[in-house]
Amino acid sequence: MSDSINKRKAEHIELCLTGQVTGKTISTGMESVRFVHNALPEIDFNDVSLAQSFLGFKRKTPFLISSMTGGAELAETINRNLAIAAEERGWTFALGSTRALVENEEYRPSFQIREYAPTVPIVANLGAVQLNYGFGVEKCQQIIEITDADLLVLHLNAIQEVIQTGGDTNFSNLLGKIETLVEKLDIPVGIKEVGWGIDGTVANQLRDAGIAFIDVAGAGGTSWSQVEKLRSQDKIKKEAAEAFVDWGIPTVESIVSVRDHVTDIPVIASGGMKTGLDAAKAIAIGADMVGFARSILRESTESVEKLLDLMETRELELQMAMFALGVQDINELKQTNRVIIS
Repeated sequence: MSDSINKRKAEHIELCLTGQVTGKTISTGMESVRFVHNALPEIDFNDVSLAQSFLGFKRKTPFLISSMTGGAELAETINRNLAIAAEERGWTFALGSTRALVENEEYRPSFQIREYAPTVPIVANLGAVQLNYGFGVEKCQQIIEITDADLLVLHLNAIQEVIQTGGDTNFSNLLGKIETLVEKLDIPVGIKEVGWGIDGTVANQLRDAGIAFIDVAGAGGTSWSQVEKLRSQDKIKKEAAEAFVDWGIPTVESIVSVRDHVTDIPVIASGGMKTGLDAAKAIAIGADMVGFARSILRESTESVEKLLDLMETRELELQMAMFALGVQDINELKQTNRVIIS
Protein backbone atom coordinates (compact mmCIF):
# COMPACT_ATOMS: atom_id res chain seq x y z
CA MET A 1 0.00 0.00 0.00
CA SER A 2 1.29 3.43 -0.84
CA ASP A 3 2.42 5.83 1.90
CA SER A 4 -0.36 8.20 0.80
CA ILE A 5 -3.10 5.69 1.60
CA ASN A 6 -1.49 4.81 4.93
CA LYS A 7 -1.25 8.55 5.74
CA ARG A 8 -4.88 9.11 4.75
CA LYS A 9 -6.14 6.26 6.93
CA ALA A 10 -4.12 7.50 9.91
CA GLU A 11 -5.45 11.04 9.41
CA HIS A 12 -9.02 9.72 9.26
CA ILE A 13 -8.58 8.06 12.66
CA GLU A 14 -7.00 11.14 14.21
CA LEU A 15 -9.62 13.53 12.84
CA CYS A 16 -12.51 11.34 13.97
CA LEU A 17 -10.99 11.31 17.45
CA THR A 18 -10.18 15.00 17.71
CA GLY A 19 -11.80 17.04 14.92
CA GLN A 20 -15.19 18.68 14.47
CA VAL A 21 -16.52 16.09 12.04
CA THR A 22 -20.27 16.26 12.61
CA GLY A 23 -22.92 18.50 11.09
CA LYS A 24 -23.84 21.80 12.67
CA THR A 25 -27.64 21.73 12.63
CA ILE A 26 -28.54 18.26 11.37
CA SER A 27 -29.21 15.40 13.79
CA THR A 28 -30.00 11.72 13.56
CA GLY A 29 -33.64 12.48 14.40
CA MET A 30 -33.54 10.17 17.42
CA GLU A 31 -34.84 13.03 19.57
CA SER A 32 -38.09 12.85 17.57
CA VAL A 33 -38.62 9.21 18.56
CA ARG A 34 -39.96 8.47 22.02
CA PHE A 35 -41.42 5.52 23.86
CA VAL A 36 -44.56 5.33 25.95
CA HIS A 37 -43.33 4.01 29.29
CA ASN A 38 -44.97 0.82 30.53
CA ALA A 39 -45.22 1.16 34.30
CA LEU A 40 -46.37 -2.46 34.64
CA PRO A 41 -44.17 -4.47 32.26
CA GLU A 42 -45.30 -7.87 33.66
CA ILE A 43 -41.96 -9.50 32.81
CA ASP A 44 -38.78 -10.37 34.69
CA PHE A 45 -35.84 -8.15 33.73
CA ASN A 46 -33.63 -11.24 33.81
CA ASP A 47 -35.73 -12.75 31.01
CA VAL A 48 -35.07 -9.87 28.59
CA SER A 49 -33.03 -11.33 25.72
CA LEU A 50 -30.96 -9.47 23.13
CA ALA A 51 -30.36 -12.61 21.06
CA GLN A 52 -31.25 -12.50 17.39
CA SER A 53 -30.59 -14.12 14.04
CA PHE A 54 -29.02 -12.10 11.24
CA LEU A 55 -28.81 -13.70 7.79
CA GLY A 56 -28.64 -17.09 9.45
CA PHE A 57 -26.03 -16.13 12.03
CA LYS A 58 -27.15 -16.62 15.64
CA ARG A 59 -26.01 -13.60 17.64
CA LYS A 60 -26.04 -12.68 21.34
CA THR A 61 -26.93 -9.09 20.50
CA PRO A 62 -28.30 -7.00 17.62
CA PHE A 63 -25.18 -4.83 17.69
CA LEU A 64 -22.66 -4.24 14.92
CA ILE A 65 -19.23 -2.66 15.10
CA SER A 66 -19.59 -0.51 11.99
CA SER A 67 -16.83 -0.16 9.42
CA MET A 68 -14.12 2.16 10.68
CA THR A 69 -10.54 1.44 9.73
CA GLY A 70 -7.77 -0.73 8.35
CA GLY A 71 -4.57 -0.12 6.44
CA ALA A 72 -2.77 2.09 8.95
CA GLU A 73 -0.44 1.10 11.77
CA LEU A 74 -2.84 2.16 14.52
CA ALA A 75 -5.66 0.34 12.72
CA GLU A 76 -4.10 -3.01 13.56
CA THR A 77 -4.39 -2.27 17.29
CA ILE A 78 -7.90 -0.87 16.90
CA ASN A 79 -9.20 -3.84 14.92
CA ARG A 80 -7.54 -6.37 17.23
CA ASN A 81 -9.15 -4.77 20.28
CA LEU A 82 -12.52 -4.58 18.53
CA ALA A 83 -12.31 -8.22 17.44
CA ILE A 84 -11.47 -9.50 20.92
CA ALA A 85 -14.32 -7.49 22.43
CA ALA A 86 -16.76 -8.52 19.69
CA GLU A 87 -15.98 -12.17 20.35
CA GLU A 88 -16.60 -11.80 24.07
CA ARG A 89 -19.79 -9.73 23.83
CA GLY A 90 -21.33 -11.32 20.73
CA TRP A 91 -21.28 -8.30 18.42
CA THR A 92 -20.92 -8.57 14.64
CA PHE A 93 -17.81 -6.88 13.21
CA ALA A 94 -17.48 -4.90 9.97
CA LEU A 95 -13.98 -4.02 8.76
CA GLY A 96 -12.95 -0.69 7.29
CA SER A 97 -12.41 -0.36 3.54
CA THR A 98 -10.32 -3.29 2.33
CA ARG A 99 -9.13 -1.74 -0.94
CA ALA A 100 -5.71 -1.22 0.64
CA LEU A 101 -5.06 -4.88 1.35
CA VAL A 102 -5.37 -5.71 -2.35
CA GLU A 103 -3.08 -2.91 -3.43
CA ASN A 104 -0.30 -3.76 -0.99
CA GLU A 105 0.34 -6.67 1.37
CA GLU A 106 2.12 -4.63 4.04
CA TYR A 107 -0.96 -3.76 6.09
CA ARG A 108 -2.99 -6.91 5.55
CA PRO A 109 -2.55 -7.86 9.23
CA SER A 110 -4.74 -4.90 10.22
CA PHE A 111 -7.63 -6.62 8.44
CA GLN A 112 -6.88 -10.20 9.49
CA ILE A 113 -8.66 -10.51 12.81
CA ARG A 114 -10.25 -13.96 12.55
CA GLU A 115 -7.89 -15.47 15.13
CA TYR A 116 -9.23 -12.98 17.69
CA ALA A 117 -12.87 -13.46 16.73
CA PRO A 118 -13.33 -17.11 15.71
CA THR A 119 -17.14 -17.15 16.03
CA VAL A 120 -17.94 -13.57 14.97
CA PRO A 121 -19.52 -12.85 11.56
CA ILE A 122 -16.92 -10.66 9.83
CA VAL A 123 -18.08 -8.17 7.21
CA ALA A 124 -15.49 -7.14 4.62
CA ASN A 125 -15.97 -3.66 3.16
CA LEU A 126 -15.19 -2.06 -0.19
CA GLY A 127 -16.21 1.18 -1.87
CA ALA A 128 -18.83 0.39 -4.48
CA VAL A 129 -17.20 2.92 -6.80
CA GLN A 130 -14.14 0.67 -6.97
CA LEU A 131 -16.18 -1.59 -9.28
CA ASN A 132 -15.49 1.15 -11.86
CA TYR A 133 -11.78 1.22 -11.06
CA GLY A 134 -10.61 -2.31 -11.68
CA PHE A 135 -12.23 -4.17 -8.79
CA GLY A 136 -14.38 -7.03 -10.01
CA VAL A 137 -15.38 -10.48 -8.82
CA GLU A 138 -11.80 -11.77 -8.66
CA LYS A 139 -10.48 -8.99 -6.42
CA CYS A 140 -13.56 -9.12 -4.20
CA GLN A 141 -13.05 -12.86 -3.82
CA GLN A 142 -9.43 -12.14 -2.89
CA ILE A 143 -10.62 -9.73 -0.20
CA ILE A 144 -13.00 -12.33 1.19
CA GLU A 145 -10.27 -14.97 1.34
CA ILE A 146 -7.66 -12.70 2.94
CA THR A 147 -10.07 -11.48 5.64
CA ASP A 148 -11.96 -14.78 6.04
CA ALA A 149 -15.13 -12.68 5.79
CA ASP A 150 -18.64 -14.08 6.05
CA LEU A 151 -20.29 -11.11 4.31
CA LEU A 152 -19.27 -8.26 2.03
CA VAL A 153 -20.64 -4.72 2.22
CA LEU A 154 -20.15 -2.15 -0.53
CA HIS A 155 -20.11 1.43 0.72
CA LEU A 156 -21.53 4.47 -1.08
CA ASN A 157 -19.64 7.72 -0.47
CA ALA A 158 -20.15 9.99 -3.47
CA ILE A 159 -19.66 13.34 -1.73
CA GLN A 160 -16.61 12.14 0.16
CA GLU A 161 -14.92 11.07 -3.06
CA VAL A 162 -15.42 14.53 -4.58
CA ILE A 163 -13.81 16.34 -1.64
CA GLN A 164 -11.10 13.74 -1.04
CA THR A 165 -7.81 14.48 -2.75
CA GLY A 166 -7.55 12.08 -5.68
CA GLY A 167 -11.03 10.71 -5.00
CA ASP A 168 -12.73 8.26 -7.35
CA THR A 169 -15.84 10.00 -8.69
CA ASN A 170 -17.10 7.80 -11.55
CA PHE A 171 -20.30 6.41 -10.05
CA SER A 172 -21.87 5.69 -13.46
CA ASN A 173 -23.58 2.37 -14.19
CA LEU A 174 -22.73 0.86 -10.82
CA LEU A 175 -26.05 -0.89 -10.22
CA GLY A 176 -25.50 -3.45 -12.98
CA LYS A 177 -21.99 -4.17 -11.71
CA ILE A 178 -23.32 -4.60 -8.18
CA GLU A 179 -25.92 -7.07 -9.49
CA THR A 180 -23.23 -9.06 -11.31
CA LEU A 181 -21.07 -9.16 -8.19
CA VAL A 182 -23.99 -10.38 -6.09
CA GLU A 183 -24.65 -13.16 -8.59
CA LYS A 184 -21.04 -14.33 -8.73
CA LEU A 185 -20.01 -14.24 -5.06
CA ASP A 186 -21.04 -17.05 -2.74
CA ILE A 187 -21.50 -14.92 0.38
CA PRO A 188 -24.20 -12.30 1.10
CA VAL A 189 -23.46 -8.82 -0.25
CA GLY A 190 -24.91 -5.71 1.38
CA ILE A 191 -24.81 -1.96 0.81
CA LYS A 192 -24.08 0.84 3.24
CA GLU A 193 -23.85 4.60 3.06
CA VAL A 194 -21.11 6.35 5.04
CA GLY A 195 -23.19 9.03 6.75
CA TRP A 196 -25.64 10.60 4.30
CA GLY A 197 -28.37 7.97 4.37
CA ILE A 198 -30.26 5.81 1.87
CA ASP A 199 -33.86 6.45 0.85
CA GLY A 200 -36.56 3.96 -0.03
CA THR A 201 -36.30 4.43 -3.80
CA VAL A 202 -32.60 3.56 -3.84
CA ALA A 203 -33.23 0.73 -1.38
CA ASN A 204 -35.73 -0.76 -3.84
CA GLN A 205 -33.17 -0.63 -6.64
CA LEU A 206 -30.59 -2.34 -4.45
CA ARG A 207 -32.97 -5.03 -3.26
CA ASP A 208 -33.98 -5.76 -6.85
CA ALA A 209 -30.27 -6.09 -7.71
CA GLY A 210 -30.01 -8.88 -5.14
CA ILE A 211 -28.48 -7.01 -2.23
CA ALA A 212 -28.88 -9.06 0.98
CA PHE A 213 -28.97 -6.22 3.54
CA ILE A 214 -28.93 -2.43 3.69
CA ASP A 215 -27.10 -0.30 6.25
CA VAL A 216 -28.69 3.15 6.08
CA ALA A 217 -25.74 4.98 7.73
CA GLY A 218 -27.82 8.13 8.01
CA ALA A 219 -26.89 11.73 8.67
CA GLY A 220 -26.39 13.06 12.17
CA GLY A 221 -23.15 11.31 13.01
CA THR A 222 -19.78 11.63 11.30
CA SER A 223 -19.81 13.74 8.13
CA TRP A 224 -17.11 12.51 5.77
CA SER A 225 -17.21 15.75 3.80
CA GLN A 226 -16.16 17.43 7.06
CA VAL A 227 -13.41 14.89 7.61
CA GLU A 228 -12.06 15.40 4.09
CA LYS A 229 -12.42 19.17 4.40
CA LEU A 230 -10.10 19.08 7.41
CA ARG A 231 -7.59 16.98 5.44
CA SER A 232 -7.75 18.98 2.22
CA GLN A 233 -5.21 21.58 1.08
CA ASP A 234 -7.54 22.67 -1.74
CA LYS A 235 -9.26 25.92 -0.72
CA ILE A 236 -12.02 25.49 -3.33
CA LYS A 237 -12.93 22.02 -2.12
CA LYS A 238 -12.69 23.09 1.53
CA GLU A 239 -15.20 25.88 0.93
CA ALA A 240 -17.48 23.63 -1.11
CA ALA A 241 -17.42 20.97 1.60
CA GLU A 242 -18.66 23.47 4.15
CA ALA A 243 -21.85 23.96 2.11
CA PHE A 244 -22.60 20.26 2.70
CA VAL A 245 -22.00 20.24 6.44
CA ASP A 246 -25.69 19.47 7.09
CA TRP A 247 -26.36 17.40 3.97
CA GLY A 248 -28.04 14.01 4.12
CA ILE A 249 -31.03 11.99 5.26
CA PRO A 250 -31.23 11.83 9.06
CA THR A 251 -30.89 8.28 10.35
CA VAL A 252 -34.48 8.07 11.60
CA GLU A 253 -35.92 9.27 8.28
CA SER A 254 -33.67 6.87 6.40
CA ILE A 255 -34.73 3.85 8.47
CA VAL A 256 -38.41 4.67 8.00
CA SER A 257 -38.07 5.35 4.27
CA VAL A 258 -36.10 2.17 3.58
CA ARG A 259 -38.40 0.01 5.66
CA ASP A 260 -41.50 1.50 4.00
CA HIS A 261 -40.17 0.36 0.63
CA VAL A 262 -38.25 -2.80 1.52
CA THR A 263 -39.68 -5.37 3.91
CA ASP A 264 -37.94 -8.59 2.96
CA ILE A 265 -34.25 -7.98 3.73
CA PRO A 266 -32.52 -6.86 6.95
CA VAL A 267 -31.94 -3.17 7.64
CA ILE A 268 -29.03 -1.96 9.75
CA ALA A 269 -29.32 1.38 11.53
CA SER A 270 -26.10 3.34 11.83
CA GLY A 271 -25.12 6.97 11.66
CA GLY A 272 -24.75 8.79 14.98
CA MET A 273 -25.84 5.91 17.20
CA LYS A 274 -24.62 6.58 20.72
CA THR A 275 -26.64 4.57 23.25
CA GLY A 276 -28.61 1.40 23.74
CA LEU A 277 -31.71 3.58 23.93
CA ASP A 278 -30.90 4.87 20.43
CA ALA A 279 -30.68 1.22 19.41
CA ALA A 280 -34.07 0.43 20.93
CA LYS A 281 -35.63 3.32 19.03
CA ALA A 282 -34.01 2.26 15.76
CA ILE A 283 -35.24 -1.32 16.11
CA ALA A 284 -38.73 -0.22 17.09
CA ILE A 285 -39.07 1.85 13.89
CA GLY A 286 -37.75 -0.78 11.52
CA ALA A 287 -34.11 -1.75 11.98
CA ASP A 288 -32.88 -5.30 12.54
CA MET A 289 -29.39 -4.45 13.73
CA VAL A 290 -27.70 -1.30 15.04
CA GLY A 291 -24.15 -0.19 14.23
CA PHE A 292 -21.77 1.87 16.36
CA ALA A 293 -18.62 3.46 14.97
CA ARG A 294 -17.10 6.76 16.15
CA SER A 295 -18.84 6.50 19.54
CA ILE A 296 -16.65 3.47 20.34
CA LEU A 297 -13.51 4.53 18.49
CA ARG A 298 -11.64 6.14 21.39
CA GLU A 299 -12.08 3.10 23.63
CA SER A 300 -10.86 0.87 20.80
CA THR A 301 -7.56 2.77 20.72
CA GLU A 302 -7.09 2.39 24.48
CA SER A 303 -7.86 -1.13 25.69
CA VAL A 304 -10.09 -4.16 25.34
CA GLU A 305 -11.25 -3.64 28.92
CA LYS A 306 -12.59 -0.15 28.19
CA LEU A 307 -14.32 -1.46 25.09
CA LEU A 308 -15.94 -4.30 27.02
CA ASP A 309 -17.27 -1.88 29.64
CA LEU A 310 -18.72 0.38 26.96
CA MET A 311 -20.29 -2.51 25.06
CA GLU A 312 -21.83 -3.95 28.22
CA THR A 313 -23.29 -0.51 28.98
CA ARG A 314 -24.88 -0.29 25.51
CA GLU A 315 -26.39 -3.75 26.03
CA LEU A 316 -27.75 -2.83 29.47
CA GLU A 317 -29.33 0.34 28.07
CA LEU A 318 -31.13 -1.67 25.39
CA GLN A 319 -32.30 -4.24 27.94
CA MET A 320 -33.59 -1.47 30.22
CA ALA A 321 -35.57 0.09 27.36
CA MET A 322 -37.08 -3.27 26.48
CA PHE A 323 -37.94 -3.96 30.12
CA ALA A 324 -39.63 -0.54 30.43
CA LEU A 325 -41.72 -1.38 27.36
CA GLY A 326 -42.68 -4.83 28.59
CA VAL A 327 -40.99 -6.71 25.71
CA GLN A 328 -38.81 -9.77 26.26
CA ASP A 329 -37.00 -10.13 22.95
CA ILE A 330 -35.96 -8.28 19.81
CA ASN A 331 -38.91 -9.52 17.76
CA GLU A 332 -41.33 -8.13 20.34
CA LEU A 333 -39.44 -4.82 20.29
CA LYS A 334 -39.90 -4.65 16.52
CA GLN A 335 -43.64 -5.01 16.99
CA THR A 336 -44.18 -2.66 19.94
CA ASN A 337 -46.94 -0.09 19.63
CA ARG A 338 -45.33 2.02 22.35
CA VAL A 339 -43.21 4.09 19.97
CA ILE A 340 -44.10 7.56 18.67
CA ILE A 341 -42.32 9.63 15.99
CA SER A 342 -43.18 13.30 16.35
